[in-house]
Amino acid sequence: MLISIIVPLYNEETNISILHEKVSNVFLNLSHQFEIIFINDGSTDQSLNVLKSLSERDEHVKYISFSNNFGKESAMYCGLEHCNGDAVIIMDSDLQHPPEIIPKMIQLHEDGYNQVVALRNRQNESFIKKIPAKVFYKLSRYMIDVKLKSGEGDFRLISKEVVNSILKMTEYNRFSKGIFEWVGFSKTTITFEHQERNDGHSKFSIFKLIDYAIDGIISFNNKPLRLCFYFGGITMFVCLLYIFITFINILLHGIAEPGYFTIISAILFLGGLQLFSLGVIGEYIGRIYYETKDRPKYIIEQTNLKAHK
Repeated sequence: MLISIIVPLYNEETNISILHEKVSNVFLNLSHQFEIIFINDGSTDQSLNVLKSLSERDEHVKYISFSNNFGKESAMYCGLEHCNGDAVIIMDSDLQHPPEIIPKMIQLHEDGYNQVVALRNRQNESFIKKIPAKVFYKLSRYMIDVKLKSGEGDFRLISKEVVNSILKMTEYNRFSKGIFEWVGFSKTTITFEHQERNDGHSKFSIFKLIDYAIDGIISFNNKPLRLCFYFGGITMFVCLLYIFITFINILLHGIAEPGYFTIISAILFLGGLQLFSLGVIGEYIGRIYYETKDRPKYIIEQTNLKAHK
């Protein structure tokens, strides 16, 4: 059985060789064939030169280099399109995903599971990272139609059937965590201890993580739009109730001097609600805009694959 390892990367020149060595050592004790497909997502350091050097020394190493930074989602999709494996493992290049659990993942796949998901143990994770993660996953229970589990990420083994199903989902705006759950198939998990990055720094700032969370919430349902509808309905009901009470009060006690607080509160509340609703609607319209453009998800500049799309 051929196992394809897909590794998206961006400016990871110091980690590539270490990851390659660790993965190669794992397969020394396995009977399976393997290929490592590195997806260079427009790196500005020496990552591409490192990949070229590795590919000259090891025929298992394949690389695809993008003409620009198209994002991790595009890199993963590209890897799935060009891999040849009977099963595929997706992992990060910063060594936070330990290659040592690959044999266990393969064994579970051979036991009949189409998805073997590596579940990260968050016990050793910093408090600052734990809180946003908990908030996101709690929100996801109510805001996303697919069920997401804290600690489950892109590090997983998927069968060829799962790969083919994912490739049928050709949308431009992608949220892979949701896509993996949406396609279904038999799934099991394997737990691993949270690892610190080997070298360098994370490419995900707090703002990028927030954007990623918004993508996840919006990509798989229209509940935010429904939420705007509910807010609008409740606000209209409260306003009508207020008008009715004010009208009755005028009939009973006459016209009193209007209150500054009431006017300001109403203006701020209604203005904020309208801006919030317009923002949600704008997110959906923006996604429709990108989908209708039908732009390619990535552009390949260099590769050592013999044929590519």
